[in-house]
Amino acid sequence: MRKYRRSTMDTDVIVIGAGLAGLQAARRLEDEGLGVLVLEREEEIGGRVRTDHIDGFLLDRGFQVLNPAYRAVRDWVDIKALKMQHFDVGVQLRDDTGISTLAHPLRHPRLIPQTLRSGYLTPGELFALARWLGPTLVSEKISARATRDTTLNSALDRARITGPLRRNVLDTFLAGVLADGHGTTSANLARLLLRTFAYGSPGLPRGGMQALPQQLADRLQRAPLTGHAVTGISDTGAGVTVDTDAGSFTARYVVVATDPVGAGELTGVEAPRMKGLATWWFRTDEAPDTGRFIRLDATRPGGGAAGPVLHATVVSAAAPSYAPEDQHLIEATALLGEDSATEAEVRADLERIYSTSTGGWELIIRHDVPHSLPEQRPPLVDRQSQRVGEHVFVAGDHRDTASINGALISGDRAARAISGLVRA
Repeated sequence: MRKYRRSTMDTDVIVIGAGLAGLQAARRLEDEGLGVLVLEREEEIGGRVRTDHIDGFLLDRGFQVLNPAYRAVRDWVDIKALKMQHFDVGVQLRDDTGISTLAHPLRHPRLIPQTLRSGYLTPGELFALARWLGPTLVSEKISARATRDTTLNSALDRARITGPLRRNVLDTFLAGVLADGHGTTSANLARLLLRTFAYGSPGLPRGGMQALPQQLADRLQRAPLTGHAVTGISDTGAGVTVDTDAGSFTARYVVVATDPVGAGELTGVEAPRMKGLATWWFRTDEAPDTGRFIRLDATRPGGGAAGPVLHATVVSAAAPSYAPEDQHLIEATALLGEDSATEAEVRADLERIYSTSTGGWELIIRHDVPHSLPEQRPPLVDRQSQRVGEHVFVAGDHRDTASINGALISGDRAARAISGLVRA
């Protein structure tokens, strides 16, 4: 660890926001020997990665999963300490013929016969998908820094991936992952995310998704100051002054790692359009027998979801810690917008998806997350400039890729840039 001479300021670097980007930035800065103060507006850390505790249930703020295949997660997170509980790799679909299972052949070889009988793996569409996705499976840089990018819809059309695998599986699954029901997201970003699902086994920490930011925070020498809402940033010439509702702090540099909208308000940098998701959490004494798969709806005439629910999951089947003993937890996720689904519409959707009555299911809570993900249209720029002022840096998944991986990498890049300036 390097040591630098302290100035008369309160600290070397102030990090605004105790989400994943801010916490990773703080960790890297401390590793470089710099003094760091993390300010968080909320009373708890985590940003968008938070977990509510209600009646013994763990309810993440929107359905999220942690994928160990993310490079940043492999490098900077102690996965073993999180005591991960994994989902099966693949999906189940409710279509007009019943239930179909598409499982990862290497992770679930015993399900290969079911997968082949599903009727979704036609040679032509499989070949087209392999040709489109294959290069990214070899190297993520091929997709992330490709000179040619287009929307996901256009890319799939051009690759001639237009059959039932596209309509019933890819479109619905990626709509939930990207919070995009129109296929306007960067195709290169979609390829990167599909790569992680091909190589990883997504799951949930035993203590909920908030265990991830908590692990990052626990490694800091100085705990984040929560309940400190930042009201302004001003350049002093030699550094910055950060004003909060509880006083002012000075530092040589500041990393603004709030949500993109908040970062824009503090720095004047234009914020990207944000996309929202709504998640309903239900409790029940008897859950559908789905194994540990995410289930999609493919009952619309012509293919795709017939209702608002993009995916549903018996979360407690994969993550028993999320529910009390002898009870089950089910999530249902839909896009959030002007025509957001009602509870009645969601229940009707779930009855179709699971072929069972939901009358006895109790709604625990509905999470509306309007800032779930930043919009990332083509061309994908996964290494956006983070220095927006002489002493001001911005970090977050909107400056990299819209993912946990992107948030961590962005925070780390900002910290390394500041460390380089201090050493110079």
